[in-house]
Amino acid sequence: MQRTRREFLADVGRGMIVAGIGPALAADLGVGRAWAAEPSDALTFGKLEPLVCLMQETAPDKLLPILTERLASGTELSQLVAAAALANVRTFGGEDYVGFHTMMALSPAYYMAKEMPKDRQALPIFKVLYRNSNRIQEKGGRKDEVLHTMKGNPSEARKISAETLREAVHRKDMTAAEQDFAALGQDSADAALNALLPTVEEATEVHRVVMVARSWDLLELVGKEQAQTLLRQSVHYCVKNDSDRYMESCGGARKILPKLLDQYKLPGKERGKKAAEDAWVEKLSQTIFKSTAEQAAEAAAAALAEGFDPDAIGEAISLAANQLVLRDNGRPKDQAQPNKPVGSCHGDSIGVHASDSANAWRKIGRISNVQNGTVALILGAYQVGLDRVQRGGDFLKWDPYPRAEALEKVKAKEQDLLLKEAEDAIKNKDQAGACAAVHVYGEQKFPARPVFDLLLKYAVSEDGALHAEKYYRTTSEEFAAMRAAHRWRQLVALARVTASEYGQPAPGYADACKLLKV
Repeated sequence: MQRTRREFLADVGRGMIVAGIGPALAADLGVGRAWAAEPSDALTFGKLEPLVCLMQETAPDKLLPILTERLASGTELSQLVAAAALANVRTFGGEDYVGFHTMMALSPAYYMAKEMPKDRQALPIFKVLYRNSNRIQEKGGRKDEVLHTMKGNPSEARKISAETLREAVHRKDMTAAEQDFAALGQDSADAALNALLPTVEEATEVHRVVMVARSWDLLELVGKEQAQTLLRQSVHYCVKNDSDRYMESCGGARKILPKLLDQYKLPGKERGKKAAEDAWVEKLSQTIFKSTAEQAAEAAAAALAEGFDPDAIGEAISLAANQLVLRDNGRPKDQAQPNKPVGSCHGDSIGVHASDSANAWRKIGRISNVQNGTVALILGAYQVGLDRVQRGGDFLKWDPYPRAEALEKVKAKEQDLLLKEAEDAIKNKDQAGACAAVHVYGEQKFPARPVFDLLLKYAVSEDGALHAEKYYRTTSEEFAAMRAAHRWRQLVALARVTASEYGQPAPGYADACKLLKV
């Protein structure tokens, strides 16, 4: 994005202010710096640029007080999230593990805020902005930004296509890949998305797919004119991870996908409209869950060929992934970490990753063109099958939560008592008890909102090992999209993950509560 003359003069003005009052006070006042040595190819973001700079240049313990004052003076939470997203992408460009996890939490945090009382709405956002600022400072602030304005133009002597973009990624030629992507996506956000997807769809791996889906969600806040900026990080991610080892682990769909598309004559086929009954969705979900990755992919391809509504197929994929949360026997000793102890199922657990992936593939199926949407659902089914076997665990033999012994202990039938029982179980890190209480609550046909409010409280307050916001949003989106016969499994799974992550408060959360006086 090139700077206008007005933006250039504004940067000069900010530089003069910084020179006069010093960088520390400038940061406290929220004045973005204009570095004398800033490269001429630096990305800038118009009116949001000062706020983006503030996000990059301010330590988290100083940032939250400044943002509290900004909110009091009229700045919208949506502006804070937009600026944080642009600061994150400009800094990391999809190349830093904690960085891109933080980016993927921004949109979920914003939607979580909208579910909360007015006086607490900033809490989930401040939690993620603290993490964002902390990671940016750990990586040196603005001095090593990954994304810059595009270098040069693609050669006019060759025809640019999604295939040439993919070939550039395979060569690990970042400049050519970025140029091709810029040329393909210059007309619209939709064009950028559909040009990128054939490359993304070469591998089934959680960060590869969720990065696209959550970047797209952020366009509502940053504007579709920033689609290339947000989606460029996926170009970087694909280039950086294109290796024989990565593709051996995640790229098995490369071989089976062309075969299935041809076998079921799916190219050119319109989206199906055939309605599916509850029993059909349940049966397909069990087929996907119990199958190998290849068999699961074929089951989805066959359903698409029969003309079933893609949303019904996506629901079956989501339900299959949900089983990986409900059946997980917990993190084994050799995979335990300080914030992910033995028996836990939060963070990057098999089920949480699988559910986030299924949600992302399902979303891509809705927002992309017909061809990419078809591929997304086949890959969504493939990835659930792969996740079940690739990362260990005998899920087919493990019973799903809620398990009988926990259900027998739930004696309450009243709404308030069941909510209290669920919260007590969460605070005792009793995953089985939390699942059982929420399951019985759902059986009584009580309203879902009080359960969401309970689980939301802890999705905000607890660290969640980088996944609390994403998984809460995944669950709430899938619950809203599912039919009544299936949706409560999502809340049971979220109750389990909430009990698992309880007891490790998120950095910055206590400070945010004090600043907001809640």
